[in-house]
Amino acid sequence: MRTEIEQMQRTFQHSAALAAQGVQLDVLDDQTMVMNMGPQHPSTHGVLRVVLELDGEIIVRATPHVGYVHTGIEKTIEYNSYLKAVPLTDRIDYVSALINNAAYSLAVEKLLGIEIPPRGQALRVMLMELQRLASHLVWLGTHALDIGAMTVYFYAFQQREYILDLVEMISGVRMMPSWIVPGGLRGDAPDGWLERAADFINQFPSALKEMEDLLSANPIYRERTQGIGVISAEECLALGVSGPTLRACGIAHDVRKAEPYCGYEHYTFYVPTAEFGDVYDRYRVRIAEMYQSREIVKQCIENMPPGPINSDDRKVVPPPRQELDNSMEGVIHHFKLWTEGFHPPVGEAYVPLESPKGEIGFYIVSDGSNRPYRAHLRPPCFMNLQALSKMCEGRLIADVVAIIGSIDIILGEIDR
Repeated sequence: MRTEIEQMQRTFQHSAALAAQGVQLDVLDDQTMVMNMGPQHPSTHGVLRVVLELDGEIIVRATPHVGYVHTGIEKTIEYNSYLKAVPLTDRIDYVSALINNAAYSLAVEKLLGIEIPPRGQALRVMLMELQRLASHLVWLGTHALDIGAMTVYFYAFQQREYILDLVEMISGVRMMPSWIVPGGLRGDAPDGWLERAADFINQFPSALKEMEDLLSANPIYRERTQGIGVISAEECLALGVSGPTLRACGIAHDVRKAEPYCGYEHYTFYVPTAEFGDVYDRYRVRIAEMYQSREIVKQCIENMPPGPINSDDRKVVPPPRQELDNSMEGVIHHFKLWTEGFHPPVGEAYVPLESPKGEIGFYIVSDGSNRPYRAHLRPPCFMNLQALSKMCEGRLIADVVAIIGSIDIILGEIDR
């Protein structure tokens, strides 16, 4: 079945290549039709406009058009102090806000040359993996719903609610917590939080298996995803594609393994890969990743070290709240940090992280002032979206929805 699908895909791609060169596709009709999909289409996962050039129902060319969000977050970061810029990072990929916080904080910490204590590192890893689970669950539910599988959507969002409850318990908010900051975290885990997280991860594998059983062997789902949106490893590398989309082509590249940060080298997990690089394989990789994230969270709970969570550098980290009642120096320090901020030395820094979508990182340039001279985001969704044109060529209009969903894009991150 896969061989026949691949042969059909190659035939469609050959036709699309001929069309791109101006070669007539159909001797009876050499006219193609241009059609807009979006930017208000419910299955484009935000305000994405895709201009489709069609020969009948076959896609000759698909051109993504971005820039409908107009947030300007990178430039706004440059007009805020380093600490006050953290909440802006939440709004980039709003379903994996804590990982955005960490990407920004690690770059700033590299500029400052400071290290986070072991407990702070472990809490960061635990929060990031819980956020990865939440992001993948949003993807799984919405991707299945795009194709017509409504039950999976409810099951996935039920599990995500449990994770948002944990985020709310530690930070006070469910989304966009800004909890990981330069120098550490805003606060330690409250009493009972680790036990509640353990209850969640203990029941999670059976819940995920139930969702997997609804899709993996489902003949309708397999027909809509197998052999659809195929892209090769070479094409992914040429386009800068990363994350599950790259790993579905057989390349086991994960920043957590290749360039470990926050102590990931001390955790036991493997990098799932697939072979065919189609929509179905991207689904399989993300399902396997959720099992691995669950294992990392389990290791964090079992081996959570005691001690402080923040750096002891008082020029970067505000004093503890209890100190403000008894120390005038503490009050002054607190006031100066939240009004003026800190001044990293002149330099530049970039730290790559593995987000649920791929490699993310902030390139920060310091001129010695209390705010970044330059802040630029390496957004995985923006890079991965380049592959959409290649994946759609030669496919049917109905396949575009499945392909867009399989890339897992967030338009807040793609906005330029």
